[in-house]
Amino acid sequence: MKTVIEVLSDIFMKAFENAGFDADLGRVVVSARPDLCQYQVNGAMGAAKLYHKAPFMIANDVLAQVKENDIIEKVEVVNPGFINITVKDKFVSSYMQDMLNAADCGFEKIKNPKTVVIDYGGPNVAKTLHVGHLRSAVIGEALKRMNRFYGNKVIGDAHLGEFGLQMGLIIHELSLRKPDLPYFDENYDGEYPKEPPFTLKDLEEIYPFASAKSKEDEEYLNAARQATAEMQKGRRGYRALWRHIINVSVPDLKRNYKRLDVDFDLWLGESDVESYIPDMVAEMKKGGFAYLSEGALVVDVKEDSDSQPIPPCIVLKSDGSAIYETTDLATLVQREKDFHPDRVMYVVDKRQFLHFERVFRCAKKTGIVPSNTELSFIGFGTVNGKDGKPFKTRAGGTMKLSDMIDMVEDAVHVKDEESMAPEEVKELAKIIGLAAIKYGDLMNPTESNYIFDLDKFTSFEGNTGPYILYTMVRIKSILAKLNEKNSGVMNNVKFTDFTCDSERDLALTLTRFSHTVKEAVKKDAPSMLCSYIYEISNKFNVFYHDKKILAEENETVLSSLVALITLTLNVLNICTNLLGFKAPEKM
Repeated sequence: MKTVIEVLSDIFMKAFENAGFDADLGRVVVSARPDLCQYQVNGAMGAAKLYHKAPFMIANDVLAQVKENDIIEKVEVVNPGFINITVKDKFVSSYMQDMLNAADCGFEKIKNPKTVVIDYGGPNVAKTLHVGHLRSAVIGEALKRMNRFYGNKVIGDAHLGEFGLQMGLIIHELSLRKPDLPYFDENYDGEYPKEPPFTLKDLEEIYPFASAKSKEDEEYLNAARQATAEMQKGRRGYRALWRHIINVSVPDLKRNYKRLDVDFDLWLGESDVESYIPDMVAEMKKGGFAYLSEGALVVDVKEDSDSQPIPPCIVLKSDGSAIYETTDLATLVQREKDFHPDRVMYVVDKRQFLHFERVFRCAKKTGIVPSNTELSFIGFGTVNGKDGKPFKTRAGGTMKLSDMIDMVEDAVHVKDEESMAPEEVKELAKIIGLAAIKYGDLMNPTESNYIFDLDKFTSFEGNTGPYILYTMVRIKSILAKLNEKNSGVMNNVKFTDFTCDSERDLALTLTRFSHTVKEAVKKDAPSMLCSYIYEISNKFNVFYHDKKILAEENETVLSSLVALITLTLNVLNICTNLLGFKAPEKM
């Protein structure tokens, strides 16, 4: 199905063309003044400069080309040249009937789908997921679902950090704590133990300790760097420890992501591109791109248009070891070989912008990816406490992601808790808590910081996830009661005339579904979907209080009301699923 915007734009683009103006000027938008009209065309203002004619006169010329039709109820020109449009109720009713009868509420998928790789998650092995990992997981999962719904072929990659300095820090610290382990004996040629010499709890203590010590002890840091380089070059004992670390850490990462209903297609890491690095480096040297600078191998990526200095992209450190730039470039080599993506999206902290800018430029300059491959940096802001600083525990430490989820689930109030079994209450708290967390994050523009307000996020009132769920459960309850009362009406619902303004208002909002999803995908903006479902929820609740649905006795009217609230629920179901949460049957 075409969107309403597209249907109207076809009419007005043709009218602009017939009036002697550029057809693109006839694109329709949702009205910024809903008290005056439903849609508007603003192209006459832009045309005034091109055609040296007053916008009001241009708009009137266009209006003369708009013939009477079954879509437009009223169209008029207002100063200085806006074209205000109101559509016919029968058109809206017919359009919604088509939405109700069609799959996916009539959403028309992209005709030429793209292959999109989304790099999100980015957890470091051996480190527990903390609140800083929340945004990458939640935003990336939403973008993945949105792009799939749009029709693109999407591959989501967790891209584990498991081949860098954190491994060297753990290995070095273990060598000091347990020097007699066979992993540290270079002459040992037997089988290494199958059981790791540490637990997940041990790693959660060892890594922070080693990381802190490396910041104040340069000798310790150099030893950890040496261990990293030896591990990367294949030292047998260190590789065995590396595998132990991964085998202990990854299951815990997967458990935490599962609690967020985040699912990756690939669990690849930095080590998976190790084999690509030698050939990549050789090609860079052969092409004259890479050169030595203070012992390190680098590629210049500065451009004449830069207003600030851009440092070279470091391909290999002076000791020959790989760093983030190396593995990120090699990962692009791998992705090009495996998927030939049209677009690669990186959902990461916005403070990593310079790193990825260098990587992107280097990849394009050296031919790692074709020039038409889109490399996108989706930078997000931080999750802050009420003090405006990054969210911490009461003791001042970084909060574990699992602890945050527990905290939200504990704070959720289940309205009918007394009538439910404890297991049911617990499951409901998980569903509502997930909506509170994800909606609380995604409602904000991706690049913005936001304050994590537990009381606000878990409230059933206002712009929150629980409020959206409550609206959906209310609709489910109405439909269930109507089905008990008059199941015959439910079998053949059909839109007819609107009976009140709030009914029309809700209907018009629902007709914007396809347009809103398409815009949200094009702009990589889950927040647009949040704003949309909040608007729908508000308008439904106004309508619900205006119209006593359960008391309606006229079956024709009731059939239309059922059609409207069913479509409302269908749209909300799709949108919440794209955002990564769902509504329960009751609350």
